[in-house]
Amino acid sequence: MEKDAEHKPVRKTARVAAKALPDTVARRQRLIGEKRQVILDAALRLFSQAGLHGVSVEEIAKLADVSKTNLLYYFANKDDLYVAVLRDILAVWLEPLRSFSAEQDPRVAISGYIRQKMQASRDNPEASRLFCLELVRGAPLLGPDIKKGLKALVAQKTEVILQWRAAGQFSADVDPAHFLFALWSTTQQYADFAFQVQALTGKTLKDRQFFEQSVANVERIILDGVLARTGDQRPG
Repeated sequence: MEKDAEHKPVRKTARVAAKALPDTVARRQRLIGEKRQVILDAALRLFSQAGLHGVSVEEIAKLADVSKTNLLYYFANKDDLYVAVLRDILAVWLEPLRSFSAEQDPRVAISGYIRQKMQASRDNPEASRLFCLELVRGAPLLGPDIKKGLKALVAQKTEVILQWRAAGQFSADVDPAHFLFALWSTTQQYADFAFQVQALTGKTLKDRQFFEQSVANVERIILDGVLARTGDQRPG
C-alpha cells in the first residue's frame, strides 16, 4: 500500500504534464505566428515605400523590433520575406474572387467583390502599392505565382462568367479577362493613386461618405458595363 501511495503523485504529475504539453505547443505556435506577422507588417510598410532593393534586412528588423538573426529564423533572406508579403496580399485579394460561382447572381457577386477591394484600398493601401511596384518591375519574384496560381484561378472564374453569359446575365460583348482587368485596376486606383484622388477631390476613402460614393460609382461603372443588357435592376 505504501508503495502504491508513493507512485500515485508521480502518475498524477505525469498526467498533468501530458495535458499541459499541447497547451504549451499551441501557445508557442501562436507566438511564432504573431512574431511572423509583425515582421511581415514591417516589411510591407518599408517595401511599399522603397521597393525591394531600397530596404535592408536590418531596417525591417529594426521596425519590427527584432534582431536580424531572429528575423532570419522566420525568413531565409530578404527575397523570401518579400515574396511572403506579396503572397499574403494576393491571397487576401483573391479570396472574394474564389467565391464566384455560377449559382450566384452576378450583380450581387461583383458588387460584393468591389466593396471588399475598395475596403482593402482604404484600409491597406500600402499592400496595393507594393503589388503594383512588383508588376511594374515585371514581377521578377512573384511571376511564377501569377503565371500558375493566378492564371489557373482566372481560367476557373472565366468559366463561371461564361455560364453567367449563357444564362443571359452577363454581356456577350465583354471579354471575361478584360472585365477582370477593369475590375482590378478601378478598385486599386484609390490606393495606388491615393494622392491624385485626394488632390482632385479633397477627400480620401477614410471619409465614410466619400467611400460609399466611390463604391457606388465603381459599381455603376462596372455593373452597367457588363450587365446593362440583361435587364436586371440594381439592388437597393
